[in-house]
Amino acid sequence: MNLATIVTKSAEDVPERTAVKLDDIEISYRQLDEASARVAGVLGAKGIGAGERVGIMLPNIPYFPICYYGVLRAGGIVVPMNVLLKEREVAYHLSDSGARVVFAWDGFAQEAEAGAREAGTEYVVVKVGEFEQLLARTEPRPEMVDRDESDTAVILYTSGTTGTPKGAELTHANLLGNCERARSLFDLGSDRVTLGALPLFHSFGQTCAMNATIGGGGMLTLLPRFEAAKALEIIERDRVNVFEGVPTMYGALLHSPERERFDTSSLEVCASGGAALPVELLRGFEQAFGCEVLEGYGLSETSPVASFNHPERERKAGSIGTAIRDVEMKVVDDHDSPVPVGEVGEIVIRGPNVMKGYWNRPDATEEVMRGGWLHTGDLATVDEDGYFFIVDRKKDMIIRGGYNVYPREVEEVLYEHPAVREAAVVGLPHDELGEEVGAAVVLKEGAQTTAQELSEYVKGQVAAFKYPREVWFVEDLPKGPTGKILKREIKAPAKTTAPG
Repeated sequence: MNLATIVTKSAEDVPERTAVKLDDIEISYRQLDEASARVAGVLGAKGIGAGERVGIMLPNIPYFPICYYGVLRAGGIVVPMNVLLKEREVAYHLSDSGARVVFAWDGFAQEAEAGAREAGTEYVVVKVGEFEQLLARTEPRPEMVDRDESDTAVILYTSGTTGTPKGAELTHANLLGNCERARSLFDLGSDRVTLGALPLFHSFGQTCAMNATIGGGGMLTLLPRFEAAKALEIIERDRVNVFEGVPTMYGALLHSPERERFDTSSLEVCASGGAALPVELLRGFEQAFGCEVLEGYGLSETSPVASFNHPERERKAGSIGTAIRDVEMKVVDDHDSPVPVGEVGEIVIRGPNVMKGYWNRPDATEEVMRGGWLHTGDLATVDEDGYFFIVDRKKDMIIRGGYNVYPREVEEVLYEHPAVREAAVVGLPHDELGEEVGAAVVLKEGAQTTAQELSEYVKGQVAAFKYPREVWFVEDLPKGPTGKILKREIKAPAKTTAPG
């Protein structure tokens, strides 16, 4: 078994079909197959063998899949890295994983090279023209190194909200299985075009966009940095059928002033994940673009897909759907006992998509996998039909005067206000109550409202302990590499203008 067989199989089936596109650059499956075989040759010449780790620090450009599948063909383990990492972070990822080589984009050479030097990792710069020359003078290694299904294929580092990032070990079986589920969910065959706007170093973009599209013999058209106008242009230009994104991307496309200039009628399936999609945003997007949005759920530790709204079944707005094939999900209390239908508990997951464990972290692995179930830290309810509804991250829950406040519930109400484009609800320290409910809000272009009006608007629709007493306006909310809102980086101003 080897995850990279998805390339060789598609190269046999549709050799001249475009596999990867970046504006005017098009790489066929035959070319992708050969280039990845030459990367395997480069690694072989460096003595990189089965099970050795290789870093990839590349943006959404064709070199990413070329290097990714090349490492796998050589029997290596891919360590994908955020291209915005600084020297210290690069050194941590490389030294923690024990990577012997790192392929890094020329545009980020300074931080990558310095970090590699500190970690004692060989640095291979990926520069247009020079990298092609390196591959041209390297003998291709067409044979695939055979790996066991339980062997690690990729180490994905978590965001590190608590302490240093941990590397989730995803096996060949984890990723191949999840790739096949994604292919069937989004109907990804050789006639399909997927927009690769999610970072490929992240699990969502890597499995659901890159691996699933390549596995189906379709075309992946890349967008290195998400900009709504450019995404709309690519959808029109390449007749994109499948778009996958996080809620902030959907918001940007919906509110783009240039939206109506572009023909987006080719869009058929849109997938949302990474964070809860506000129902108001989902409805607005579907109405504007005339296509179906399927919301799902997963983590790096689940390869990533765990549940989805399935195209052939009932879709429930606000739900992350039901568990995908062969995966079990349930909601439990603090003692790991299942909670009754409709009650809030933590999502736990078991199945072939769940990681092998955290790289060199047996204690952390044991803690998160207690009882044989992956404990996600996400709070949810499940209805009588088995549909899951995310309530919030366990650590984001606000406890105000002894009452639990789930930020997502308050955010849903804020998104319904006509002036609000984005909102994030967070807990603020309070001497008497422990925590107070606060809301950082981004307004739609040209819209006007006051903090007090928003506070009163929410107050009219939720229990008295839930509405935000403190509201402040920002131009943008802090976001991670996928566009996910980073609540831990939201800071309230010294004095807000809402009523106390």
